[in-house]
Amino acid sequence: MSDTPLLKVRDLSKFYGSRIGCQNVSFELWPGEVLAIVGESGSGKTTLLNCLATRLAPSAGSVEYRMRDGQFRDLYRLSEAERRFLMRTDWGFVHQNPADGLRMTVSAGANVGERLMAIGDRHYGNIRATATDWLGRVEIASDRIDDQPRAFSGGMRQRLQIARNLVTNPRLVFMDEPTGGLDVSVQARLLDLLRGLVSDLGLAAIVVTHDLAVARLLSHRMMVMKDGHIVETGLTDRVLDDPQAPYTQLLVSSILQV
Repeated sequence: MSDTPLLKVRDLSKFYGSRIGCQNVSFELWPGEVLAIVGESGSGKTTLLNCLATRLAPSAGSVEYRMRDGQFRDLYRLSEAERRFLMRTDWGFVHQNPADGLRMTVSAGANVGERLMAIGDRHYGNIRATATDWLGRVEIASDRIDDQPRAFSGGMRQRLQIARNLVTNPRLVFMDEPTGGLDVSVQARLLDLLRGLVSDLGLAAIVVTHDLAVARLLSHRMMVMKDGHIVETGLTDRVLDDPQAPYTQLLVSSILQV
């Protein structure tokens, strides 16, 4: 791991009128680190993720990202074009509903190829070969490359969305409930796949989930949110095996009783 963080978040807050989305969130994310943000529905974790990924403008605070030239830039001081370029190249965003992250009316190969074209690849043969390779990496048969995502199962769509996001070798991937809505057996395979890819590629990732088993399997570190605030943070195994905050204790014990 590098000795310089990839992301520096300071006092990030988002308010909806008088309602708190998230408040005074500060942390650093390091290259190759996977951070899980956990909490029940309404805790503010998705609001926080969307602020970090510049999909939602914060009310206060700053998010600084270390660009490839080594300079930190405040994401909310970038131009719209600079932000869009970052999101197409250096970052990935895996949605809970894969239809939100895919173009459903173009082929699987085109979904992957579009990201390659965004970073300047124009050679059709190379694009198709890379797309075929990535479909294989996410366990989609090469003879499905010309099929549209609407012909795929939910699990296959999610794997295709992952391939689309990772094909450009991003340094940071945001994941919003990546296994939500999938059958348990499909979830397990997808988690295995994600864990292998994140590790092999040395990705940094921020994963929002209400599922503590997902957090344990994927993440190095965990932040627990309640009512828009971080109530506990630490190494994932420590937080789950020895929770300190009463709310975290409640979360962990309720899972164990199920």
